[in-house]
Amino acid sequence: MLTAILNAFREPELRKKILITLGIIVLYRIGSYIPLPGIPFGDLVSQFEDANGGMANTMALLNLFAGGALSYVSLFSLGIMPYITASIILQMMQAVIPSLRELAKEGETGQRKITQYTRYLTIVLSLINAIGYLLLFKSPSYGISFAGMGMPEALLDVMTVFGFVVGSVLIMWLGELITQYGVGNGMSLIIFANIMSRLPQAIFSSVEYNSYGALITILVVIVIVAVIPPIIFIERGQRRIPIQYAKRVVGRRMMGGQTTYLPIKVNTAGVIPIIFASSLLYIPAQLAVFFPNVEWIQVFSNAVSAGWLNWLLSFALIIFFAYFYTAMVFNPEDTADNLRKQGGFIPGVRPGAATARYIKDVLNRITLPGAIFIALIAVVPSILFFFTNNTLIQAFGGTSILIMVGVALDTMSKVESQLKMHDYGGFFK
Repeated sequence: MLTAILNAFREPELRKKILITLGIIVLYRIGSYIPLPGIPFGDLVSQFEDANGGMANTMALLNLFAGGALSYVSLFSLGIMPYITASIILQMMQAVIPSLRELAKEGETGQRKITQYTRYLTIVLSLINAIGYLLLFKSPSYGISFAGMGMPEALLDVMTVFGFVVGSVLIMWLGELITQYGVGNGMSLIIFANIMSRLPQAIFSSVEYNSYGALITILVVIVIVAVIPPIIFIERGQRRIPIQYAKRVVGRRMMGGQTTYLPIKVNTAGVIPIIFASSLLYIPAQLAVFFPNVEWIQVFSNAVSAGWLNWLLSFALIIFFAYFYTAMVFNPEDTADNLRKQGGFIPGVRPGAATARYIKDVLNRITLPGAIFIALIAVVPSILFFFTNNTLIQAFGGTSILIMVGVALDTMSKVESQLKMHDYGGFFK
């Protein structure tokens, strides 16, 4: 691995991409600590540290997704979630709106239009979230007052909402810059950075929790390290369907006749089901922020944020999105049609509709165990945190580690493809 990293920095183009990625992530983390003007963030930090009860759980969840930016009421308080939520909405709409579905099939041109729609929806969701946060911070729960700031309160309200929205747009822009000019998926890397930023604080809090804090922390770290290899095994696991190509004569040359395979990943969707499920469960918390005085919304948000309802919904949503996203990115009918046109076939299976059904059956069979595995990895640590209240489990539990391992593997794969283009060895042997 060390050799691969050194080779990556030897290649000028790849080195430039890596440095751009690291530089943008550093800028993002700096922005997470830039407070909005007029906000007494010191008072809010104290409120976050001393808060208890249902709203505290909700805000802790929101702060975790924002990488700690929310507790400082920073420029990037909204985090990446408005963009993720907008992406989920657009992808679901493709399944029910024919025009969007056709647009997605138009290739790069259609994808650019969908990306533009996602940006517009992100701005709308950011505006709604920003107003909700402003109302929450000015509510009796936090009691932030703009009185005595030397400016009209209405103007400060507008500045605060505008700052939140601008921050969300900047995050979206930074993520797209990484995707376009850097290495890996920008939005995934920003989530990765948010999770990593909470790790040191979580370790210190876990150690200082009680007299057995150090021992518990060591045990948690050992379990986390032990879980990583099975996650990597599942993430890189494949079901290889053999493909035979018929022989044909082209001029004086014999073409075809070789045997290859169609690789189908055990976890085709990657970390997307985790992110999507977390985003949907994040919506009640958003509503609780927007309506802090509506009791039934607070009760529902607290029930969904933790406890048995959260575990059941997380498990079910992860499995659902695993199948949903797999169906979005892998079309058995198109695959079977392409094989038929190229003269390829699966031994013992008729070309055309029979091949599509066979591939679909294989896809369904291998998606289920992969989805159950990642769902268990995501839910079990939440159950442990509910009973132990260990901050390390909360910050670096199943969901976090799955996202981190998935993003790390995806980024390493992209770097490896760049290395092999220049005849260097990669990370994976």
